[in-house]
Parts: sequence; structure tokens; C-alpha cells
Amino acid sequence: MGLTSNKVLVLAILVAVVLFVGTVWLWPRLARPNWRSVSGRVGLLLSTQVALFASVGLAANQAFGFYASWADLFGQETDQGIVVDHSANGSTGGPLQVVSTSDVPGVSAARPETGGQIQKVDIVGRTTHIVTPAYVYLPPEYFQPQYRTRTFPVAVVLTGYPGTARALVEKLNYPSTAQRLAKDGRVQPMILVMLRPTVAPPRDTECVDVPGGPQAETFFAKDLPEAVLGHYRAGKRPGSWGVVGDSTGGYCALKLAMHHPNVYAAGAGLSPYYKAPIDPTTGDLFHGDTKLRNRADLFWLLEHEEAPDTSLLVTSSKVGEHNYNSTMKFIQRVQATNLTRISSIILGSGGHNFNTWRREIPPTLQWLSGRLTDR
Repeated sequence: MGLTSNKVLVLAILVAVVLFVGTVWLWPRLARPNWRSVSGRVGLLLSTQVALFASVGLAANQAFGFYASWADLFGQETDQGIVVDHSANGSTGGPLQVVSTSDVPGVSAARPETGGQIQKVDIVGRTTHIVTPAYVYLPPEYFQPQYRTRTFPVAVVLTGYPGTARALVEKLNYPSTAQRLAKDGRVQPMILVMLRPTVAPPRDTECVDVPGGPQAETFFAKDLPEAVLGHYRAGKRPGSWGVVGDSTGGYCALKLAMHHPNVYAAGAGLSPYYKAPIDPTTGDLFHGDTKLRNRADLFWLLEHEEAPDTSLLVTSSKVGEHNYNSTMKFIQRVQATNLTRISSIILGSGGHNFNTWRREIPPTLQWLSGRLTDR
């Protein structure tokens, strides 16, 4: 049974309940002041606590999609994936290969022409040699004959850390939300490219070109657009691409839009932070490179470099988010520039979680759609 299986969660809850009832039932028998009774009491209490914590942890992982498998949980997910060759002649088939296709969750449509399609893909960075899986949402219009010569704007959608790309599809509902909003005429049809910012797992690279290590920023700024453009009818103009993410993905989205405005015309950060942290999950990101460290600080960037010609959206909440004060300062700092445009979504309350981001995603997609062109 997999880590995200409902059977595992139900089993953990049942074990916790049985241990709790057993502790209450056996406690009088273990009340004697000898080492066996004391050991029994300690064992029952410890087992019950472990079972309770396991149940809560599994439920939280189900809700937030922190880890995709047992190997991912225990840090054994270290490989970068295998590129599957689907071409008839055995050639590589380009930097993006489709592994499988599926319907859009929550959309009752039997055909891609009416419901769109989710494609699971493998992406190989030709410059960085980074290999990572992703999910691509193609809107219904992509398959309709009247749009066969049309290109579509692209939104790169990033998870937090550690996060799973599938959570963007099944938990945060990006494809079904985009499909519904487009059907209602509130957004234009867009291609969504959904993946983790963690392109060198288990390391958290914070979308930085690590000296002597993974070139994560170059992957998102160069390799990813080239791979998508070579496979899909995606818009090639700079104004055709945007990027959005939550938490770590939100920081990456803002940074990519600010560092590469010629690639990403807009960047939206849901509950973002504004400076790359250094902690055990990141390791040494900068290796003494002061310029690299400074440019990873978005406040420093606005203070010391020319403001980029791009549009930014940031979100927070007055109660429940730790980034509220820094977000308000960031808005004020961007407003003082000449070229960079800033918008915000500030909720009255909302924690750093999927429920909050699901409230912010529909208006974020509408904001993003209004800033992208398809030709």
C-alpha cells in the first residue's frame, strides 16, 4: 500500500483507536509497581502516541501532498528519472516526451475536444541536463479543428517544497479550475505546465544556478520553454508566458519573472517569501558567490538593479500567514519602481495550506490570463 493510499490512512487510524482502547482496558492490570507493569504502561503509551502521530501525519500528507511515496518520505528518491523512448525509430524524440495521457479530474467529458487533457511528460534540459517529470494540461480548444493553427499562452505552475506535481492536478485543481474559468469566459484557454521546483531531488535548490551543482534557474528560464515550444503549439512571444507557484514555488515564480522578464511576462507568488534560505534542505547554494546570493534576495534586487519590465502578483493573509509584513513591504518597494507592476490578494485569514491557495487560484489565473497574449 502506497504512502498516499486511503487504505494506509484508515489502517493507521484503526491501529490508533485499538491501542487507545487497549490502553484504557489494560491500565488497571498494569498498575502494579513492578518493572513488568511499568514497562507495559510505557509501551502502551508510546505505541498509542506513535500511532496517533502517524495518523495525523498521513492525513496531513494526504491533504498537502508533501511526499509522494515511502521512498520519497525517507529520502531514498534520489534518481532524476528515466526518459522513455516512444518513437518508432528509437530516436530520443526531443527534450519532451509524453509518457501517458488522462482526462482532467473533476471534468465530466469523454473527449479532449470538450474536456481537455492531462499529459504526463518527461522533460530533459538540453543545456542543464536536468531531467524531471511534469504534467501538462491542454485545454479543449487545443484539440478543436477551428483552433488548429492557433498558439496558446503558457503558465508554468510550481509546487512548494517538497511537494508533488500531481498535487497541482488533484489537490489544488489547477486544470479543472482553468477549464471552468475558460468555459465561463473569465480566462483565455491556456496550456499549464505543472511541476516541482525541486528538479534535483531531494535537494531544495530554490531555483538557483548552484555553482558546481544543479543549474535550476537556467532550466526554468531556458530549457523548459525550449522543450515546451518544441512539442506544443505554445506562444513564442515573450508576452505569452507566465509562472505561478505556492510557497517555495511562489518565491521561484517571482524570481523567474524578475530575473527573466523576456521569458516570463508575469509571475504570481502564492504565500511566497522573498529571499532564498540556507538550511539543511538547500545546502550551500551560493558557494561564496556574493552576487549570486544578492540576486536571490528580491528586496536587494529592487534596491540595487534596474526594475524589470514585468507584472507580479503576491498573496498573503492578515491572520495565519507569516509573510504578511514582508509582503506588504515588498508591495511598497515595487510600487516605488518605474517599470515593475504589482498586484496582490490579501485574505482576512488563511494559513499556509492548500485550502488557502485554492481560494486564491481562481483570481490568480484570471489575473495571469489578462497579462498574457497567445500570438
